[in-house]
Amino acid sequence: MKPLETTGFAALGAALVAISYGLARFAFGLFVPPIRAALELTPDVIGIIGALPFVSFVLATAVAPIATHRLGARNTSVLSGIFGVGGLALISQSIGAISLGAGVFACGICTGLMMPALTSAMQALVRRSLHGRVSAVMNAGTSIGVAFSVPAVLFLADAWRLAYISFAIAAGIGVLAAWFFIPSVSRVTTANVAPPPPITVLQWTRLIRLSLFAFAMGFIATGYWIFAPDLAVNLGGLPPDQTGWLWLAVGIAGLGGAVVSDLADRNNPAITQALMLVAMSASMALLAASPGQLTLAVFSAVVFGISYMSLTGLYLISGIRLLPRRLSLGPVLPFIAVAIGQAVGSPVVGMLVKAYGYADAFSIFAAFGIVVAALSPLYPRHFDYGADEEEDTGLQAAFDHLGEGVPDEPLQPAPEEVVTDEMSTEEVTTDESAAECSANKAPGAT
Repeated sequence: MKPLETTGFAALGAALVAISYGLARFAFGLFVPPIRAALELTPDVIGIIGALPFVSFVLATAVAPIATHRLGARNTSVLSGIFGVGGLALISQSIGAISLGAGVFACGICTGLMMPALTSAMQALVRRSLHGRVSAVMNAGTSIGVAFSVPAVLFLADAWRLAYISFAIAAGIGVLAAWFFIPSVSRVTTANVAPPPPITVLQWTRLIRLSLFAFAMGFIATGYWIFAPDLAVNLGGLPPDQTGWLWLAVGIAGLGGAVVSDLADRNNPAITQALMLVAMSASMALLAASPGQLTLAVFSAVVFGISYMSLTGLYLISGIRLLPRRLSLGPVLPFIAVAIGQAVGSPVVGMLVKAYGYADAFSIFAAFGIVVAALSPLYPRHFDYGADEEEDTGLQAAFDHLGEGVPDEPLQPAPEEVVTDEMSTEEVTTDESAAECSANKAPGAT
């Protein structure tokens, strides 16, 4: 492994997230129109296929902590990349619904494994006080990947197989980068170095409420992710290559979502969630109302990108604050809930499109978004700000709150004790060596 500085690791993480999230997961909706036409698939079948990467994402996320602990950060990230290469290549060679579904399912596994592997590597390479900023940079990779897919659809809309081959090549480069630059360390988190307090009933109640909102948001958003370009082509008559501008707008606007989520943490998260859900619903209604006008369609994509990325960032911060010192649970459950909502919503919107058409299906989802927004006063109040805490907000502050009292240096796995029957020159037997070994252990490590 070649050592990376913090900036280099953040850039590498963003690139790997761009491949695993942007290209392998969210770019699929952009190519639905030509894929559906080439393979002669109906909207309800596309809806089911669109749900598969979210299902596999949930399954992969569930086993990711064990995989990262057993295999280490490097091998897990490489394994994630291999699934991405295989899935993207299989999509490029799909001849029907089964092969296409298998490809997108593999891409979902790639997505579910990548972020836990990068988080593990971050614990070993990056000072704790920078974890929030590095995480924000890596999370921005999703928007970068979505935007990166646009040139492919602008120039290769009718050659979607060639576009996915190029994505597979990019994923292969990512595998090599992960092998050379990601450290081979076991999963180490702040929770390992300080015994977390028991989870209270109030914390569980708030986390369940947060997860329900996250599920609803994922359910609502999936219509746009899977069917927005298809709607613009089939209902609005836009050329397939012009739909690339929608995803470019989503990607660029999504970069501003991190700023909005930080501001939400500073002010009122419930109000921000309500506003962003209303904005997301408005983006779907606007696209359904004016799918043939490129300017309005692109504007709807801008609104959707900001609202979606803002809400995912808000849920991440809320999860960290709700369960301090439990990175494997607090921010993970809401993200799994988003993915489950997307997995449930994709076939539902596909069936609605087949039964009632694009406009009515998107209008139904937009109306549901307004209903959920009206329930936002139930959003959990995870942090009561006081006068001295007014500035302690945002993703970095959430990580700082999680790691209070924890050394700032990158965490290292605690050394394993070696017990032998016979004395040897390689054994550590002096008091000084024992003290040095103890000093290298993080507090609370076992």
